[in-house]
Amino acid sequence: MAKRSFPLSKVYGLPEPGPVVMVTTAREGQANIMTMSWHTMMEFEPPTVGCIISNRSHTFNILKSTRECVISIPMVELAEKVVGCGNSSGRKIDKFKVFGLTQTTASCVKAPFIDECYANLECKVVDGKMAEKYNFFILEVLKAWINPAKKDSRTIHHLGRGAFVVAGETITLPSRMK
Repeated sequence: MAKRSFPLSKVYGLPEPGPVVMVTTAREGQANIMTMSWHTMMEFEPPTVGCIISNRSHTFNILKSTRECVISIPMVELAEKVVGCGNSSGRKIDKFKVFGLTQTTASCVKAPFIDECYANLECKVVDGKMAEKYNFFILEVLKAWINPAKKDSRTIHHLGRGAFVVAGETITLPSRMK
C-alpha cells in the first residue's frame, strides 16, 4: 500500500486520546465551562490526568489562579452543547445559562459539576510548571462521581475541524489488569 504525506496541521486528530470532556472552573462566584479534547491519563493511583488548556482561553487563567477544576464527561446526547461551549467564550457569556446546563456543587473543589454529564471528576493542579511554556497542567483526581441512571455511555471523540467519532461497541479481551 502506497503511503502519502499527511499535513502536520491535521496530526492532532490521529492520536486522539479519549473522549471530549468539559472542564469547569470557578472564581469569585462565576463558573465557567471549557470543552477539551487534549488530555491523557498519566497514573492510576492516585488518578492523574495531563491536559492542554490554551493560554488564550478564559479557563487557563482561572485554573492557574484557583488550581482546581472539575472534568465532566458528557455522552453523545450532549454533543451540540459540548460543541457550543467549545465555540464560545466564558468571558462573554454564562455557558451554563446559554446552553441549559445544570451546576451541581462539588465536595472537594469550588468548581461545579455539570449535572447532565455521565461522570464528574473533582481535580486539583498538582503540577503547573509546564503551563507557561506548553499550556500543560497535571491534575490529580480527588473524587470521582458517576450517574448510574445514565445507561448510554457513548462518548464523543474529536477528530478536528468539526468531525467527531461516537464510541460504539464495547469488546472485552483477556487482560492481566484488575
